[in-house]
Amino acid sequence: MKVIGVVGMPASGKGEFSKIASDMGIPVIVMGDMIRRAVEEAGLEPNDTNFGATANRLRAERGMDAIAMLCIPEIRKQPAPLVLVDGIRGDTEIALFRKTFSGFTVISIDSSFEKRLERIAARARSDDFTTAEALTNRDTRELGWGLGNALKMADLHLKNEGTLEDFTRDVQDLLKRLGQAA
Repeated sequence: MKVIGVVGMPASGKGEFSKIASDMGIPVIVMGDMIRRAVEEAGLEPNDTNFGATANRLRAERGMDAIAMLCIPEIRKQPAPLVLVDGIRGDTEIALFRKTFSGFTVISIDSSFEKRLERIAARARSDDFTTAEALTNRDTRELGWGLGNALKMADLHLKNEGTLEDFTRDVQDLLKRLGQAA
């Protein structure tokens, strides 16, 4: 099994990348779902504050790769030749995945602050916000988890500044190439 991971700043296109992969039949393990599950199990309201606090608590209690550790059993359950991990936030997570899965490949989705803020306003998820200040705060929080280092560790970079159609085509092409290497 070949495992690939997607890393990027909030609203850079990681979720869209994952949707495209899923539509191609590639199993997707979403790291944020591990946090959402922990928030739900704690009986907390699903919002950005509780997601951030829960992620911080898990990392403080179990280490900076805590969310990655929760994903590994889910990845191993997949009976596919190619599996995607969505939502890597730190270099320790990449290190754990590389140690666990031979040939683990990291793809960075690169997108401007302005484009990311525009996308957040349009998608209206429960953990979203609409101000530049809120996005800056979230960026700062996630960079504190090692996201900047994770972005630097990426094996491949994919720009996401154009149309959804352009991005879809680029993602499909990349995944087909990686799938052939699986």
